[in-house]
Amino acid sequence: MTKTELVAAIAEQAGITKADASRALQALIETITTTLDKGDSVSLTGFGTFAIAERAARTGRNPSNGKTLAIPAKKVAKFKAGKGLSLALNR
Repeated sequence: MTKTELVAAIAEQAGITKADASRALQALIETITTTLDKGDSVSLTGFGTFAIAERAARTGRNPSNGKTLAIPAKKVAKFKAGKGLSLALNR
């Protein structure tokens, strides 16, 4: 599903315009991004939790030429599915 399809589905289910659904989805994305950037997590009961994890620096290998290279440390977003989502997917 693309973002456009998601906006259309939200608009239909909520009975709102696509423009309103698009603004709501964009606000959700920006809020989650800002919260994660601050180092906090976002928990949506029954759906899941978005959190930040630190990935340590490591040494990797270029598969095309075999040379080693340094991969820097970075922050990554993690999502853990909640019980409601897990149950819905495994009915």
